[in-house]
Order: sequence, then structure tokens, then C-alpha cells
Amino acid sequence: MARVDDYINAKKIAAEELSKQSFDEILQRSGFEAAEDNIFRVPFLDRIYRIGFPDFDFQDEAEVEKQVPIQEQVLILHYMLGGASSLLSGKWIAYREITGASFYFSSFVKRAIDPLKKVFGNNIPGFVKSAKILKGSEMEAGDAGFEFRLFPKVPLQLILWAEDDEFAPEANILFDDTVSKILSPEDAAWLAGMIVYRLMALSR
Repeated sequence: MARVDDYINAKKIAAEELSKQSFDEILQRSGFEAAEDNIFRVPFLDRIYRIGFPDFDFQDEAEVEKQVPIQEQVLILHYMLGGASSLLSGKWIAYREITGASFYFSSFVKRAIDPLKKVFGNNIPGFVKSAKILKGSEMEAGDAGFEFRLFPKVPLQLILWAEDDEFAPEANILFDDTVSKILSPEDAAWLAGMIVYRLMALSR
């Protein structure tokens, strides 16, 4: 498991690389909005962050004194670095189909799939309620399915099958197959885990 120092270093590296680019270039590539000159406005999960350029300092728009989790900061900066200029393909793939994902697959399952099944496999209404709070788009898939757009160019689909007398609960998380052009397999796993854990928190 990565230590806080690892995340701090990862943020420093990403911020230094982004600072060499122009504000407008990053804005166009990422699909984020400009709150004002040299300030990115970034919706993420159920929060909105303001990110300064070129220092890449983070501030929660609703709670300015609240510290933004360093893991979220790193993930957002990595997205901003990614080659997000390509259009979505509309072809959905499982995590294991992402190039280079095999090394992180077990972590992805533990971080995202297993918690999704454990918490919501017997609580479909809780899943639906939480997903709507996060502005997920309902899909006709499984016993409940929602599509989320945590980043403008990285959609995810979460699909859940409830436990019954014959089968244990099942879950799947799908990505547009352009995700590997934008996020590393590790970051894609972190992204999926973050949305699952936020859904869990909202269901309490």
C-alpha cells in the first residue's frame, strides 16, 4: 500500500509536469471548466474542487478549510496529464481488459468489486439511492446499473446483481476502452474504488 509520502511525491511530480503546459491546453484536454483566470473548477464525486495554476493547490469549494484527500489530488492531476483529447469509443470493457491491468487486478477486486457486492448485494435500494445522489445515470443492466462520469472523459458503469436463493451477489465495473489513453491501470483501479466507497458512505 502506498504511503502518504508516496502520494506527496506523486503530486509534486505531476504538478511540475503540468506547470510546463498552458492553462488553456490543460483546460481543453481535460474537459474541466475555468472558475476564473488560472483556476480550474473540478467536480469530483459529490464535491467541487478549485485548483490553482501553476501551483496546483486544491481547495474544496463548499468547505474552504477542509483538506482535499491527497489520493484524490493525485488522481485528478494524473487525469489532467492524460491524453484525454481522444473521443470516447462507446465500447465498454472490463478492468482486466485494460492494457497492463493484470498486475493490479487483485487489488481492483479487493478495492472495488468485493466491497460493492458485500455492501449492496442485499441492498439494491441503497445502491440506487446512493447512485442517484452522485448523479449516476440509470441503466438497464443487472438488477441495478448506473453510469457515472467522475471525469469528463472517463465514464464508468457499475452493475449489480442481487443475492438470491441460488446465487451469491455479483458486480461488475466497466470502462470505455479509451481509458488506457488517459489513466494508468493503477489509477483506474483507484477511481473505481473511490466511487464505490463514496457510494457506501452515502448509503449509511
